[in-house]
Amino acid sequence: MTALAPRVPRLSWVSSLRAAPAGQATVPFYLLFGLIVTLNAIGLVMVLSVSSVTSLYVGQSTWFTFQRQLVWCVGGLLAMVLVLRTDYRHWKKYSNAGVAVTLFFLVAVLIPGIGTTANGATRWIYFGPISFQPSELAKLAMVLFAASWLADKAGQERSTRTTIRPVLVICCIMSGLILLQPNLGTAVILVVIAFAALFMAGVRLLPLTGWSLISGGAAALAAWGSGYRRNRLSAMLDPWSDPLDTGWQTIQSRVGIASGGPSGVGLGESRIKWGFLPEAQTDFIFAVLAEEMGWLGALFVIGLFVGFVVCGIWVAVNSPDRFGQVLATGITVWVGCQAFVNIAAVVGVLPITGVPLPFLSVGGSALLTCMVASGMLLNIARQIRVEP
Repeated sequence: MTALAPRVPRLSWVSSLRAAPAGQATVPFYLLFGLIVTLNAIGLVMVLSVSSVTSLYVGQSTWFTFQRQLVWCVGGLLAMVLVLRTDYRHWKKYSNAGVAVTLFFLVAVLIPGIGTTANGATRWIYFGPISFQPSELAKLAMVLFAASWLADKAGQERSTRTTIRPVLVICCIMSGLILLQPNLGTAVILVVIAFAALFMAGVRLLPLTGWSLISGGAAALAAWGSGYRRNRLSAMLDPWSDPLDTGWQTIQSRVGIASGGPSGVGLGESRIKWGFLPEAQTDFIFAVLAEEMGWLGALFVIGLFVGFVVCGIWVAVNSPDRFGQVLATGITVWVGCQAFVNIAAVVGVLPITGVPLPFLSVGGSALLTCMVASGMLLNIARQIRVEP
């Protein structure tokens, strides 16, 4: 007699929603697809607006950065479509290989002559004209490993040795290597992904809370134990204490946001992008967006990310198996947490961490990994069956 698969729990607020039979597109599928395409379109518009100035400043064509980002965006869309047409369970067997490849690149980027240093951080490996950031691959590898491992250990949630420890060991190794770059923001996001996966898998709250407190304390020590991180924390609390150095980005970002008002100064009309705001096309693209599109445009973009998270949670809760449930949770938390950290740093309520805004900031490897992960999430959304 065939054993019935364990019923995947779902939140009551989504139980009234109906999905199409497995293998067919659901309403959240169309919503997610639309949200992702819209975010990419807004990102391209903002990249063109910002990079036309920054590219000109370094002697390049005003279209140079935009053209590169457009190529990455088209490549990302193609990769997303390819992945969403592949059963998400197919990727489960590559989880261990993904961890091994990621660790290889995380070590390689720290080797002099291989990794490239910019602004005091060694985060990039160049293959000819193409740069690659291994820490972005680490997010995808962490999501896949956690989902695969915890799916295989279903029914053993009360065992710390077989659930929490293996996931956190891999997470700590990756995070430690990323901290050496240094890149505290990405390391924190990696830890949040791991704990979200453990929580969704049903691991007991008591040990999970204990490990969360330990991880939070370690992050605080890492932030306070480095001089430049202490300066960034001080700049967040009081940017005017050093307005020409550590507080400069925070002040200029706030000036841009305040200058935008409700409707903005108009696309292409930003003032802070003219050399006043460093990293305007990467970490601080949201500040330029708020200046040009106003706080109404900024709230619209925030709403798109909120919609992504809501749809992602619905997909995770209604996933047909534990692997899909944990995988969808990890991807949703990854995008949502990264967007929150970036926007919070831009408005000055969190320290500057160097974390890009998903789908919008300039960066090929960041965009490509987000699109691949989104393809996996979309494939899960296509295979949901919700009982009437």
